Amino acid sequence: MITISRTARLALVSLGAGVLALGLSPAPAAPLTPPAAAQAQGDLDRVVAALRAITTMRADFTQTDRQGNTLRGVMTLKRPGKIRFDYGKDADFLVVSNGKSLYVVDYEVNQVERWPIGNSPLGALFDPDKDVKRYGKLVPTGNPDVLSVEVRDPKKPEFGMINLIFVRNPAAPGGLQLTHWVALDAQNNRTRVQLSNQRYGVAVDDATFTFRDPRRTPRRPG
Repeated sequence: MITISRTARLALVSLGAGVLALGLSPAPAAPLTPPAAAQAQGDLDRVVAALRAITTMRADFTQTDRQGNTLRGVMTLKRPGKIRFDYGKDADFLVVSNGKSLYVVDYEVNQVERWPIGNSPLGALFDPDKDVKRYGKLVPTGNPDVLSVEVRDPKKPEFGMINLIFVRNPAAPGGLQLTHWVALDAQNNRTRVQLSNQRYGVAVDDATFTFRDPRRTPRRPG
């Protein structure tokens, strides 16, 4: 079994729990001129449309923390709200959401942590009934083909922030492809998740978003 280091575990929590803990207040933006504001609003609308256009998605991911520790796996997404970060059959760690709650499962210590996805920016990003515009703002990138959306709650800096990066791609749903994101927690622990080999519209069984609960021991025969 692959054992994930404590540092990497904290990065996983930053990826899952830290993101879910972000507040629901919109991030404040610097005043924009009317043309710039209109452009930013249009791009943010396109991000929302692109996210809503994804029904299912599977991608390889590479997760890197601030110390340079790297983990790889497969991310599977199914709307609304279902997502799984699978680190391989020999890993002792799993991050999965069943559409209602996100779970960080640690098989090494038989522990499961749970957060309600419906009250989180992560839920807003992948739930068509939510709107990312309530939670984030567009950040200038200097490249018209690259869009960056920052999600954070200025009233709760202890929850950190996350930046999601999209690249214009006509082959992707809505014309925008999510390529990576960077999460930063209150202790400046930085986690980058890079996606590759994105596949859309793949068949995904709901059983993908279940997991073996390590807290439940088999019942002895009576």
